[in-house]
Amino acid sequence: METSKTPLHTTALHAFHVAHGARMVPFAGWDMPVQYADGIKGEHLATRDSAGLFDVSHMAQVWLSGPGAEAMLESLTPTDVGAIGEGRVRYSLFLNEAGGVLDDLMIARLDGVLQLVVNAGRADHDIAHLRAHLTDGVEMEVKSDRALLALQGPQSPAVLERLGVDLAGFHFMQIGHFTIDGVDCIITRSGYTGEDGFEISMPAAEAERLAALLFADAAVSLVGLGARDTLRLEAGLPLWGHELDETINPVAAGLRFALSKRRREAADFPGAEPILTDFTNGAPRQLVGLLPQGGRPVRDGAELALDGTIVGHVTSGGFGPSLDAPAALGFVDAVLSTPGTELMALTRGRETPVVTAALPLVPHRYVRG
Repeated sequence: METSKTPLHTTALHAFHVAHGARMVPFAGWDMPVQYADGIKGEHLATRDSAGLFDVSHMAQVWLSGPGAEAMLESLTPTDVGAIGEGRVRYSLFLNEAGGVLDDLMIARLDGVLQLVVNAGRADHDIAHLRAHLTDGVEMEVKSDRALLALQGPQSPAVLERLGVDLAGFHFMQIGHFTIDGVDCIITRSGYTGEDGFEISMPAAEAERLAALLFADAAVSLVGLGARDTLRLEAGLPLWGHELDETINPVAAGLRFALSKRRREAADFPGAEPILTDFTNGAPRQLVGLLPQGGRPVRDGAELALDGTIVGHVTSGGFGPSLDAPAALGFVDAVLSTPGTELMALTRGRETPVVTAALPLVPHRYVRG
């Protein structure tokens, strides 16, 4: 007997994507644009050189409020939530008791409300995780009536300024209220490309009009999920299910900065014992950049070997348009993580020489205060 497939979710910009020639693909339960006519390489380079516009409305926006919200969120993460000031944003992690990462997320404080953005592929899990830990006096709202656009690249500030947005004093990892063409928006100076840029939250009903307005600027190109992935790979930014999962310790993934000092000293977060052991002694395996030699990319899951012994594996791999060469991320034994170490990637019986490299592979260009 045939069973019907669960229909894909669509964002408020679905018709906009189709009208602009996007190739749509299923992703994390959503029908999303993987690329437009310019192709992944063209969209990637346009973001690095000018400005790229991404629909990231498939990510969940969750707001927590009430007198117990900080303590509740601290019980699930290694973040000093109380130290997140008004108008500030922090990168954080949901952790399990074994020290693994349930998901990574952004936490911001605006108008006294903790505003979270979580990954689309883990949204159902994360919302259920939060709901299961709700305490008295904490209110949780899943903002399904809002859309989220990312405007990334060196020209993105000028694009917003041409629309009347005053960015004076507004720097990386800040959040604030802004108006774009009469629409009240919440903007963070953040993103997942390694470039300066912004994530713009708005009422879903206004998303198509604002996307068209932003795209009307000559500096802006439409960018799909394909280039979003190559940009974050070059920037050395982890993706859940690849560089992060429920078995991967954040220290191994290069995320020591996400472990707040006060929380480390108190050792009061999930998985504190194994995580702090690795924080002090170093993780047995470490995330590194990988530069395949000879022009052939290596792909996720390929094993890494030294003199015939398996010493790691590739977590993300493909072509790096900014490098004009193959690029990858992977975990290797810590003693082999020094940049310049020569290894062999094994894929279906084929060997590809790779050299370890420091992360990020392409320097970040965030505008810090």
